[in-house]
Amino acid sequence: MAVADTQIPLQGETTCGTLLQKLQEIWDEVGETDEERDKMLLQIDQECLDVYKRKVELADKSRAKLLQSLSDAKHELSSLLSALGEKSFSEFPEKASGTIKEQLAAIAPALEKLWKQKEQRVKEFFDVQSEIQKICGEIAGSLNLSENPVVDESQLSVEKLDEYHCQLQELQKEKSDRLHKVLEFVSTVHDLCAVLGIDFFATVTEVHPSLNDATGVQSKSISNDTLSKLAKMVLALKEDKKQRLHKLQELATQLIDLWNLMDTPSEERSLFDHVTCNISASVDEVTVPGALALDLIEQAEVEVERLDQLKASRMKEIAFKKQSELEEIFSHAHIEIDPEAAREKIMALIDSGNVEPAELLDDMDDQITKAKEEVLSRKEILDKVEKWMLACEEESWLEDYNRDDNRYNASRGAHLNLKRAEKARILVNKIPALVDTLIAKTRAWEEDRGISFIYDGVPLLAMLDEYTMLRHEREEEKRRLRDHKKFHDQQTTDPEIITNSRPSPVRTIATKKAGGARANGAANGTPSSRRLSLNQNGSRSMNKDSKRDSMRPMTPVKYDAISKDDSGSHISGTEPVSASP
Repeated sequence: MAVADTQIPLQGETTCGTLLQKLQEIWDEVGETDEERDKMLLQIDQECLDVYKRKVELADKSRAKLLQSLSDAKHELSSLLSALGEKSFSEFPEKASGTIKEQLAAIAPALEKLWKQKEQRVKEFFDVQSEIQKICGEIAGSLNLSENPVVDESQLSVEKLDEYHCQLQELQKEKSDRLHKVLEFVSTVHDLCAVLGIDFFATVTEVHPSLNDATGVQSKSISNDTLSKLAKMVLALKEDKKQRLHKLQELATQLIDLWNLMDTPSEERSLFDHVTCNISASVDEVTVPGALALDLIEQAEVEVERLDQLKASRMKEIAFKKQSELEEIFSHAHIEIDPEAAREKIMALIDSGNVEPAELLDDMDDQITKAKEEVLSRKEILDKVEKWMLACEEESWLEDYNRDDNRYNASRGAHLNLKRAEKARILVNKIPALVDTLIAKTRAWEEDRGISFIYDGVPLLAMLDEYTMLRHEREEEKRRLRDHKKFHDQQTTDPEIITNSRPSPVRTIATKKAGGARANGAANGTPSSRRLSLNQNGSRSMNKDSKRDSMRPMTPVKYDAISKDDSGSHISGTEPVSASP
């Protein structure tokens, strides 16, 4: 059997016709007989027929399954509607039309929605029945969590669910009232145990094991027996708290008294802030965890005992510490005291035992307070004394600078000295006014207080008066030196005098005086190296050295011994410094 009509396929497309044509070409090329060719073609036809039969059988089975699925779906839909108490489902028509697949596709969403609705309804029934069973067990005091309620899936109507909800609401109200009381008691016990440092879990589980935090709130015991035991426990803990607070407040008072007595530093006191912070608190105000723990009370007792033992041995140390503070205050204010006598007096008082340690320390605190007030009243005058001393130090430096013949040379640092000299001249010109102001303020201070203003053991006014007189004498000496120099210069300009000149006694005297002043005065005097000699009543005493030193600016000092470390140097005397504006 030959195939005559064969449609020419498109280039590159494989069909049964193209394959048959290819087979014919192969046969032609091979030289197969017509019988062989017909035999092979019949075999091909039989194989194609077998394939079609298998496909028909599979299609028939698939249709049967689809019909069974459709029947089962309809039956399931009817069962779900009945269980849920629904008469019909609006989203699925009672009489469906179309192919089998179309009918299945139409019923599938309805089934899926009903299944979800059923699962939700079963869950709601289970939750309601579980709560009812649980609350009943809690009220009865025989809670059994291992038994779960059984939900009747054939009775899932909304009406049945509402009945369960009404029953549950009644039980929940009763449970809520009981649970509220239990939680109030448990919270109170927890707070009291925290303050007292008691193990809360061990305490509360003595009433009922379900009252610890490991059990949920809804699972706590709400029986009458539990409520009664909790009430008794709260009363006992409150009484214990009251007694401990009273004990701790007594210890705190003792600690503060001992600290104040021994002047304990704040760092050491802060270690017991947790004890002293409740010294005036009421029972209800103490809420910090561990504030009334037994170990804390024992710690405070040990500290009080230790401080009692140290009190006697540290009294001398504390008193001497306050005395050192007092001496430092007087030192900064340039007030002289007798520290050795004061310390001996303190030792005698402590050793005699005639004075209470607290009274002694209070008296020393009063002295420190008065000393600070004294320092404050002297501050303005002391500041001006400091300015005066600094100005005199600059005056001394300027005098030395003016005597230096090489001061204008282009040496290293010359420009800095020149700038300093300019500032020093301005400051030196202010000295007279500064001294006058200082004298006026000192006199006003003495008139107001009725006592002399003592500066390092010497009356300040006497110190200022001596400085003024020495400064005046120095100016007079400078004036005389200028006159001698002028006279000498006039003599040297006359030729006859130059030819017959001899050493001038005036210049020799001036040179000797200048040299003596230089030898006995410091080249760069400072307030600490220049001293004025005053006797105890403030009168001025001058020796030959101080008189020669009047050739130079005098620096006010603190009336110590005269410094001997200055060395003599050449005095030019050609450019004296004007000391007055």
